[in-house]
Amino acid sequence: MLYPTATDWLNAPRKQVMLFGMSGLGKTHLANLLREGGDWFHYSIDYRIGTRYMGEFIADNFKREAMKVPLLRELLLSDSVYISSNITFDNLAPLSTYLGKPGNPDRGGLPFDEYMQRQEQHRAAEIAALRDTPHFIARADALYGYANFVCDTGGSICEVIDPDNPQDPLMTQLADHVLPIWIEGSEAHTEELIRRFDRAPKPMYYQPEFLHAAWAEYQRETGRSPTQIDPDAFVRWTYARALAHRAPRYAAMARNWGLRVSAQEVAQIRQANDFVSLIAEKLPN
Repeated sequence: MLYPTATDWLNAPRKQVMLFGMSGLGKTHLANLLREGGDWFHYSIDYRIGTRYMGEFIADNFKREAMKVPLLRELLLSDSVYISSNITFDNLAPLSTYLGKPGNPDRGGLPFDEYMQRQEQHRAAEIAALRDTPHFIARADALYGYANFVCDTGGSICEVIDPDNPQDPLMTQLADHVLPIWIEGSEAHTEELIRRFDRAPKPMYYQPEFLHAAWAEYQRETGRSPTQIDPDAFVRWTYARALAHRAPRYAAMARNWGLRVSAQEVAQIRQANDFVSLIAEKLPN
């Protein structure tokens, strides 16, 4: 690991970490807290995906919908209006909306092939954004003078690497520059995440093999054809299975490259020094 012992961590002039785990367990909250402390640079993978690597896809999708409206079509063709997304660290709705959900087009669903194409775009974008981490570490120091760095990953990081391969090229590169930290949820957290998702189902990235299997199984269970499937119902059904699918992958990432902290411990952090102390407790003396 980048910091083999607690002493190495505490004495390091530069503290560089990567937070990973399911969305909703405190990654971005903790990264914001560190940034607000004044001496941590916050690099958001999802923000980088949505602005640098998928920004054009997202904006073109908005324009495609706007072209269906005669007034907006006329204004767009005459360059009289400008359409773009307004992604922030805390509002990734444009990215989620673009990813979409498969199913009945009358309910906002996408054809499954188009949905999978957008999933592949996200996979490539996520890998590229993760590979940019060393660049942003150097950039944060050179431009802004930040010694400390937190990489705030998306929940799907475990889907774009091989967590059981200690030589996975992407994770090996990342572990050379940051300390990977898994924010692990309890069963109660999992139940709450499922309830929260059920209230407002959001598009996510999944491994192609997982999605193809889920899509086929859902059709068998419901007896519905692809164009009859309620998109929200499908992603709700898929979400709980995704949590179970990802948990052992996160665990393997922590085992091979980093360490784990609980979501409950993260919730108790009030300032950057609390975080530094918590990580020191998790490392060997």
